[in-house]
Parts: sequence; C-alpha cells; structure tokens
Amino acid sequence: MSFKPVVALVGRPNVGKSTLFNRLTRSRSALVADFSGLTRDRHYGEGRVGEKPFIVVDTGGFEPVAKSGILHAMAQQTKQAIAEADVVVFLVDARAGLNAHDHEIARLLRKLGRKVVLCVNKAEGMKHGSAVAEFHELGLGEPCAISAAHGDGIADMIEFALRDYGEPAEPENEFDVDDAEPSEEQIKANTDEDAEPHEHRIKLAIVGRPNVGKSTLINTLLGEERVIAFDMPGTTRDAIEIDFDRAGKQYTLIDTAGLRKRGKVFEAIEKFSVIKTLQAIEASNVVLLMIDAQQEVSDQDAHIAGFILETGRALVVAINKWDGLDEDQREKIQREFDRKLRFLSFARVHTISALRGQGVNTLLRSVNAAHAAAFAKLSTPKLTRELQAAVEQQPPPRKGIFRPKMRYAHQGGQNPPLIIIHGNALDQIPESYRRYLEGRFRDAFELAGTPLRIEFKSSYNPYADN
Repeated sequence: MSFKPVVALVGRPNVGKSTLFNRLTRSRSALVADFSGLTRDRHYGEGRVGEKPFIVVDTGGFEPVAKSGILHAMAQQTKQAIAEADVVVFLVDARAGLNAHDHEIARLLRKLGRKVVLCVNKAEGMKHGSAVAEFHELGLGEPCAISAAHGDGIADMIEFALRDYGEPAEPENEFDVDDAEPSEEQIKANTDEDAEPHEHRIKLAIVGRPNVGKSTLINTLLGEERVIAFDMPGTTRDAIEIDFDRAGKQYTLIDTAGLRKRGKVFEAIEKFSVIKTLQAIEASNVVLLMIDAQQEVSDQDAHIAGFILETGRALVVAINKWDGLDEDQREKIQREFDRKLRFLSFARVHTISALRGQGVNTLLRSVNAAHAAAFAKLSTPKLTRELQAAVEQQPPPRKGIFRPKMRYAHQGGQNPPLIIIHGNALDQIPESYRRYLEGRFRDAFELAGTPLRIEFKSSYNPYADN
C-alpha cells in the first residue's frame, strides 16, 4: 500500500476552504455558500495531482483563541487535523485582506512546526504582487495566489506542497488482490445462488431529528471526539463520512444533519443540509434512525422513517437517552413508538445511551444482520417452494369466477430484496395477500431489518380479448 500524504486546509471562516476541498477532490462533497462558519467537523477526501495521490482534510473556521462553545469545539477539530497532517495549506482572503485572526493562526502554525503553504485565495483578476504583498508579514514564506472557485493556480500550489513526497510505490505484483483473476473455486462460489453476499464496507447513515445524539454515538463508536457533539440543535450541517472497523467488520459511518419539519427550515444552509442528509440515506446500505427518548415520538420521526422506507434501505432504530427515564416514561415512549411507527415492524428496535455506550454492541449486531438481509441471495427453488407452501395454506381470494394462480418466484434485486412472482391474473391480488406473502418470505429467509418488495407478473393470455 503506497503512502498518501495528508493535506489539511485551515484558515479563518469564509476564506474558501470547502471550495478548495471540492476542487482538489473533484467533488461536491463539502457544503459551500457565502456564509461564515458553515463547515464545523473535519471532512476527508481523496485527491490526486498527476500520478501522486493524497488525502485532503477540510476544516471549520479556525479561531485559536476561542475558550468555550461551538467555536472552541471547531478549533479543537482543526488542531486535530493539523496534528494528523503532513502539509498544512493556510488559506487567507485576498479580497478581505490581512487581519488579526490570520496573525493568530500563523503564530500557532509556527509553534506546531508543520510544513505550511500560505495560499492567498480569491485572487482572480488581481495582479500577483498586489494580491500577496501584505501577507508576507505572516512570516510563512512566499504566498501562492490562487482562486479556488475558478481553479487558478491550484495545480502549481499542490505540486509545491507535495514536492517533498515522492511518487507512490509500485505494487509488488502486476495486479492488486482485488484485480487478480479469480480461481475456478471463486467463480463457482460467485455463481452459486446460495452463496454468501459479497463482503464490502457497510455504509451506515445515522439520521434523526436535531440533537438526538447522532454525533455523540459516532464519537462513542470511534472512541474519540471525531465530530462535534454539542448541546445545540443543528451543530452538524454537512454529511461527514468516517471509515471505522470493529470486530472484523468494516463500516463507513455517515453523520448527518438533523432533519426538522419543512416549515421550520429557515436558513438556506439548513436546506442544503437536509438535501445532503437525504442523499446520504439513498447512498447508504443501512440507516440507523435515532429517536430521543426524552421527547415524544413526533410526526417528524414518522416522516423520516417514511422516507427511509421509500428508498428501500435496511433500517435499525435506536431510542437514545434511555438511561434518563423512569419506568412510567419508558412505557409511555414504547406506546408512542408502537402507535406512530408501527409500519417499521420489520426493523429491530434498541434502547441505548450513546453518551455512556450502553447497548452499542447489540446495536451494531443488528446493523450487521440488517445489512446481510438486504443483500441476501434467495434461490429460485427455495422461493418457489415457500410460495407453494404459502398458497397451499392460504390461497389468494377469488376475483369473480377466477382465482389468481401463482406458478413460481425468483429474486429480482437486492437492497432491498425484490421477489418477482409469476402466474395468471395476479393483478387481482389484494394488498392484504401481498402482506401475507411478505410475512411468509421474511420468516422463511430471516429478512429482519430490511424492507421486502414483491412484484407480480402475469402471463399474457392470447384469448383475453375473445
């Protein structure tokens, strides 16, 4: 595995760090707007200059002198990024000019002894000399004039930043392990209908209303203050992806912004955060829906659950802050859950304390089980036998003089599992019978934790028009 240098982007708020991050990673992963303090957590991405790959870290607006509150938490995140970095790219604003915050950051960077590249951003349309002149007094070497928004000077800047790091090492073999030609045994295993699902990193999106403890749970799982967990709704604004391994399983945790009711989303930034959260749900394999046990189960919780169900993602529910309730309060929240979220009967529900780490291990076991169910391979013979047994026990109701006839079933897709049933007059099957079949298949193939979709396909009858 070749060495990838880490490049951290730091600077005061609204100097263009997230814009530069998106430019270096050739993505739109980081939220960008003309809004101070938008980014708060560390955001990692993959970049490349020529044949040289690197890791780039976006950070929040850096205010080193902040002693408390959200600004202090953001500063701690930035300091951690600097400690991890091989190169620090310090961004300043050519339009706004030099200010006291820039001096404070420069003073801290000189103390830490990291390699620093000073970049004067938003320099498009300005002469190089006038754009960088006043920033020499920061004492961090020759400033680079760039434009993150337009791409001016970016390639030269990153090549200069990484010039001390050689070309990536060539792999020892001609092919990587993942690219090697499979053996006959592997081919047979991959074509076997009963084979285990392909192992890959489980993308786990953690969603819920603001301030339910999503970031706290991620920090507990990782054992470090990886994302800002603050007692203030809306602390997380972007969807942050974090790779995480535990007990031999590989995960990508996605911390998302809290979803409010539509009428309470006032800031344009928050609207973008909602879009990022919905995109994270669609891109995930499993969704962990967190509910605050110290508040009533709301219609908003039901709306979020409904969207997860529409996307067909596997689901685990965590009722957080359970340790702070007495017995009467626990019974009340369970009744509320059963009443408002009864359509999530396929999902496993856990009561946890994200802050104390209670119930976290069993929660991850349910995530693993839901992921396995979502990607389960269902053989055609077994599906057909289960279908025939279900019909024998309870035939579909007649529609007029005809009774729908089901011939066989096969799997049509995964994540969520799709079962296609073939036969005659299947368009007459009522929704209640579809639910009956869903329950039979779910129990027979242990598909807890994932939605299950059933599609009916009727054979063409050439005499239907006669």
